[in-house]
Amino acid sequence: EVQLVESGGGLVQAGGSLRLSCAASGFTFDDYAMGWFRQAPEKEEVGVSIIRSSDGSTYYADSVKGRFTISSDNAKNTVYLQMSSLKPEDTAVYYCVVGSPVDGTSWWWKYEYDYWGQGTQVTVSS
Repeated sequence: EVQLVESGGGLVQAGGSLRLSCAASGFTFDDYAMGWFRQAPEKEEVGVSIIRSSDGSTYYADSVKGRFTISSDNAKNTVYLQMSSLKPEDTAVYYCVVGSPVDGTSWWWKYEYDYWGQGTQVTVSS
């Protein structure tokens, strides 16, 4: 059974930083996509950033480019999201996701990802 365990969420003031972590277990895919979606209150899930295990390709939502950085440790099946210059509009539940390899045309589509974590709350105060 695939399990995703997220950590690192919390409350931070605007302009601050947080680092999210997600440790995956229970799968042995040779190549996969892993990363983060987020869901603000009363809105749908939106792709934030994804990294591909085989070649390290990364994808970001326009709203976070230049502020967020995704990285991974393949040996540990762990992905990180360093979030800087946080804004109140970044407030959301952040979900770790894992799925088949994706590319620039499909990484943002939530149905590409078979496995989702429980989510971790990120709240940015103004």
